[in-house]
Amino acid sequence: MSAAMVPEILAPAGTPAALEAAIDAGADTVYCGFRDATNARNYPGLNFSPADLKEGIAYAHARGRGVNVAINTYASAGNTRLWHAAIDSAAELGADALIMADIALLEYAARTHPTLHRHLSVQAGASTVASIEYYYENFGISRMILPRMFTLEEIAELKSRVPIEIECFIFGSLSPMSEGRCSLSAYATGRSPNLCGVCSPAEFVRYDTVDGDLVCRLGEFAINRFEADEQAGYPTVCKGRYLAGDADAAYVFEEPECLNAAPHIGALRQAGISAFKIEGRQRGRYYVTEVVSAFRELIDAEARGESVLRHAGAMERLRRLAEGGEETSGAYRRGWR
Repeated sequence: MSAAMVPEILAPAGTPAALEAAIDAGADTVYCGFRDATNARNYPGLNFSPADLKEGIAYAHARGRGVNVAINTYASAGNTRLWHAAIDSAAELGADALIMADIALLEYAARTHPTLHRHLSVQAGASTVASIEYYYENFGISRMILPRMFTLEEIAELKSRVPIEIECFIFGSLSPMSEGRCSLSAYATGRSPNLCGVCSPAEFVRYDTVDGDLVCRLGEFAINRFEADEQAGYPTVCKGRYLAGDADAAYVFEEPECLNAAPHIGALRQAGISAFKIEGRQRGRYYVTEVVSAFRELIDAEARGESVLRHAGAMERLRRLAEGGEETSGAYRRGWR
């Protein structure tokens, strides 16, 4: 198999240190965002200043790797200046591609920086041939990042009918929301992840001790309650435990679990996937290093015709990093569909 046929590894970089760790571990490309509301991981202590991004791009390019910049939130009416500035800065600093969702911002990027690649963010929610063709024909997108809702067979069918590259998620957190467009978090805090770029903002998080248990709250809402011997998670609305009817507290929306599509690397490549995306810009250098290096080993092994299941060490490293200690193939192998 030629190297050109091996899907690239697209790794998360929430900080400059994580960017270097991802490159050193074998990522082909990293994706990151500016330290403001223009990207969908706008958490305190994360993201890049223009100076940080300039250094990160230089580090990646010196090693033959790429940097994609996520400008994937939606600008509010009459307030596009911050988003336009982010697009201009990414282009001037030498980014390899922009990851975008907002139609008006896509139009601006296509008009002002026509040679800079535009990738359609999963937050755009495009999930049909017609919708993808619309973005391609009107804004010249060169890649579509698929929502995490397709089976392997559906991905192959979609790829055979669209004229652009397809990128899909292969590892990381899942969400029952429509790919980041979270009404629950906006309802609980008044801050929309799609406009402000942050789900479950840290300033709304509170931890209380009640009868020896740890109660996690987001705004005025109790999200979860953990006994002393339980590992407590960050209070994200969709992954909380709630009382529903007469039942005991349970994960009503989604259990905390991790997408791990490593066993399906071969099938996804055969379906025509150009890039495997790892979720986790809010995670640290250790996570980035371990996950990227494991997938580097598995993807290269599959390209040589080896079974990824024979690489037990790499598979075990991924299992240890699964959120909540639970793994899932997500929609890729939904037996009920």
